[in-house]
Amino acid sequence: MPDTQHAADSSADMNDLRMSEAARPLYDHVRKFIKETVNPMSEEFHRLGEGKTDIWSYAPGQLECLEKAKDEAKKQGLWNFFLPDAETGEGLKNLDYAYIAAELGKNPMASETMNCSAPDTGNMEVLERVGTPAQKEMWLKPLLEGKIRSAFAMTEPGLPSSDAKNVSMSAVLEGDEWVLNGEKFYISGAGDPRCKIMITMVKTSPNAEPHKQQSQILVPLPHPGVTIVGPMHVFGDPDAPHGHMHLRFENVRVPKENMLLGEGRGFEISQLRLGPGRIHHCMRSIGQAERALDLMVRRGISREAFGRPLVKLGGNTEIISRARIEIEAMRMMVLKAAKAMDVLGNKEARVWISMAKAMIPERVCQIIDQAIQMYGAAGVSQWTPLAQMYTSQRTLRLADGPDEVHHMVIGRAEIRKYEGGEEDPALASIWRK
Repeated sequence: MPDTQHAADSSADMNDLRMSEAARPLYDHVRKFIKETVNPMSEEFHRLGEGKTDIWSYAPGQLECLEKAKDEAKKQGLWNFFLPDAETGEGLKNLDYAYIAAELGKNPMASETMNCSAPDTGNMEVLERVGTPAQKEMWLKPLLEGKIRSAFAMTEPGLPSSDAKNVSMSAVLEGDEWVLNGEKFYISGAGDPRCKIMITMVKTSPNAEPHKQQSQILVPLPHPGVTIVGPMHVFGDPDAPHGHMHLRFENVRVPKENMLLGEGRGFEISQLRLGPGRIHHCMRSIGQAERALDLMVRRGISREAFGRPLVKLGGNTEIISRARIEIEAMRMMVLKAAKAMDVLGNKEARVWISMAKAMIPERVCQIIDQAIQMYGAAGVSQWTPLAQMYTSQRTLRLADGPDEVHHMVIGRAEIRKYEGGEEDPALASIWRK
């Protein structure tokens, strides 16, 4: 009987998806700040960047424009609120942050303006939780201040990186230094000239158990032996200056104290960052879907063809209806996953996280595609943000683990209810760009 009651209480708690009253003022403040500060700033930022010749730098005035908005965000207390630690962030529950992150997703620059953008968020959370005092002083402090950017290097060319056990880049301890050799690719943010630190997944213990062979090491940038081979394009776009870079490590030496948490604990660290990272992306994706639907409807009611508004042609009214239904279904899924993280913890909530990750980017892609269709040729042009929104969401179906791996996590968990058996610990640490 006590177990039954506990299960009932837990289920009731899991299904309470309301934003807390304590978070409501922050939510309203964020929405107001995006409208009044971020939206006009982003327009000016992109205007300043028009016609620049070096795509891997920022045009004169761009960073100043961004920094002015960031300073205003700090001044208004809209800073680092993704962190659960109240000493360095707002101490928000994942559920509360889900509502706010959906608003951040409506403008690609909103997250950075308030220092809540990936991959910095995951890196900051890792450093806050497992970094030494020296590591926090050197790297966490400037990240929290928004003075530098960072990257996370895990994926490798030539290997199916959805299985984290395949990571092969070596790190060998020689005296007081780790020596790194290998390659990484699609490393998001490594092209940004402000990127100064990279958390790197390496193999340090090849003879240990499969999920204890990897470690994570801090590699400063630029650094001797680290070469940017070139950018990996996304649908033909280099995504400069942020970039998704192909990197080569040739006898890269870093102090042994750059090891995070300890040798062979790379998977353990991944579980800290991957759950929140995946769910944060999905939260922001809801905002992208809302923006796509808004653009779709506005276009549909403002354009006429064959004597009628586009929204009344063909099945467009039903398409709009289904988009709204999908958004609300996705919202419930991401809120439930966020609540599971709050109630159960990141590790125990991983099936819920995988459900959100498998569902949301795929469906957001569909909604954006429908918005593009409503615009016609203009929808794939630079006249709308839709093409970039689509490529970003389509890429998200690969980042943080491809759809297929998340379906495997969910399916295996469901089957274990009937057959029993143990979970592969490596499945909790699948690909993170």
